[in-house]
Amino acid sequence: MRRTGQVAVDGLLAALLFVLQISLIHLPNIELVSLMVMVYTFTLGKRVINILAAFTLLEGIFHGFGIWWVSYLYIWPILAGLTALLKRWGAPDWGYGILSCLFGFSFGFLCSLPYIAGGLGAVFAWWISGIPFDVIHGISNLVIGLVLFKPVKRVFETVG
Repeated sequence: MRRTGQVAVDGLLAALLFVLQISLIHLPNIELVSLMVMVYTFTLGKRVINILAAFTLLEGIFHGFGIWWVSYLYIWPILAGLTALLKRWGAPDWGYGILSCLFGFSFGFLCSLPYIAGGLGAVFAWWISGIPFDVIHGISNLVIGLVLFKPVKRVFETVG
């Protein structure tokens, strides 16, 4: 694919992440972004970085560039990096469901790190108060990852 076409497709894939995130915003910590970040990383490799940059920018524009937004600068690349490692190690498809689950459980902790500006107490309080949502996030990511990773990956490999 020529560079211009690749940029256009990457922009559309970032927009798809954003639409998926917004479409499920009314459900607490049930999301498809983690799944798609893993699929994008698995099928598109390093191109995922451009997609994540555009998605993160869209998030800031739509929701505001608050302190929470800083975590998006590293959270999604962490998931992409871990996905790339699993692919390199030849993990089975169900392994990505497990990764997604662990990512969901750790999401609140990872999001709490920018709150260090308020001291360790702020980080701890922010993280602990969100644990019930992290549990929902981890369990829903597990189900979504186990059920959808393989078929969605197959679609992207076929089209890609």
